[in-house]
Amino acid sequence: MTVSRQAWAADQVAAALERIAPVVAERRAGVQPRLQRVLEAFAAERLGVHHFASVTGYGHGDLGREVLDRVFARVLQAEAAAVRLQFVSGTHAIAAALFGVLRPGDRLLALTGRPYDTLEEVIGIRGSGQGSLAEFGIAYDELPLLPDGRVDEAGIAAALAAPTRLVLIQRSCGYSWRPSLSVGQIGALVERVKALQPGCLVFVDNCYGELVEPQEPTAVGADLMAGSLIKNLGGTIAPTGGYVAGRADLVEQACCRLTAPGIGAEGGTGFDLHRLLFQGLFLAPQMVSEALLCAELTAAVFEGLGYPVNPLVGAARSDVIQAVRLGSPEPLKAVCRAFQACSPVGSYLDPVPAPMPGYASELVMAGGTFIDGSTSEFSADGPLREPYVLYAQGGTHLAHAQLALERALLALQS
Repeated sequence: MTVSRQAWAADQVAAALERIAPVVAERRAGVQPRLQRVLEAFAAERLGVHHFASVTGYGHGDLGREVLDRVFARVLQAEAAAVRLQFVSGTHAIAAALFGVLRPGDRLLALTGRPYDTLEEVIGIRGSGQGSLAEFGIAYDELPLLPDGRVDEAGIAAALAAPTRLVLIQRSCGYSWRPSLSVGQIGALVERVKALQPGCLVFVDNCYGELVEPQEPTAVGADLMAGSLIKNLGGTIAPTGGYVAGRADLVEQACCRLTAPGIGAEGGTGFDLHRLLFQGLFLAPQMVSEALLCAELTAAVFEGLGYPVNPLVGAARSDVIQAVRLGSPEPLKAVCRAFQACSPVGSYLDPVPAPMPGYASELVMAGGTFIDGSTSEFSADGPLREPYVLYAQGGTHLAHAQLALERALLALQS
């Protein structure tokens, strides 16, 4: 490794940082109103240290859990919320919501094309014999996206011609090359769906989108949404878990799937970990802001090298994901290795493509995070399939992304 190569990499990142300077100020200005919303929720629910303790066993009458739910409902602008460590992932929370609300004979329609990989087996698009929605007699259809990745708004009426119990909207791009949906766009889709079928429910997969915009999907008419606690809302310290939020009756139905009918949201201990969930939520506005800046810097660096990026530098963002089309497997693996080498945890590991439960393709993942799988510290991953896209996310410090990107540029030059 020569000094000139190191200097070149540092210069590339410095130029990208200068390019995004106006966005840095804008993103950091957005922390205050979101933090104010969190603080107002804490104050309204009179959060105290006694709420950090949990009831053991069944968890009946757990005041900390009840306050936690009400705080999250306020922050997420929803009628009700259920925040549970028993949800092992965002996918689990989404599955509980879908299984809780849908019944045999119902129809589920995805408005944003093929859902994220981990939902394919939940729905029954892929795999069999494990109790998917399809195996419980729930019909599924999807409205393909337009060639440019946008929702086919002209096709919604035809797609909703058949009676439909629930429409699924995936806010984030997932492992696809499409723009993520803004909350405003989600609101417009909700309005369109309700005009065509007033009784149809709208569910939003909100993973990676929380606190990115001033409003959440439930503030613009979504009936129910779900996501992970170890991504945006966990503020890097929530140890596990997920949430559902929206209409109170629908949240309760999701909880009946998580626990059992008749128990619903009334059961489940917090394992004396409520403090981490409250504190993570307090840290979340700052962490999400930094993650957005890390995504912006990633876009600027790779766009400067001629790689296609999505979103473009300076474009509006609705989640913390930055996609970079690398075009072949070797650059994808090289960048992930570089990011892993710059991770705070497991920097000595060599990320190699491998199968992962719930995914159709092998994945290569750089995820040296303090909470396993959180991607909250700067990290990246991608499926080993064409067009070999890197999906970067997370980042608690813009400086961390700078260091990792310099290392990645050196790896691409090797």
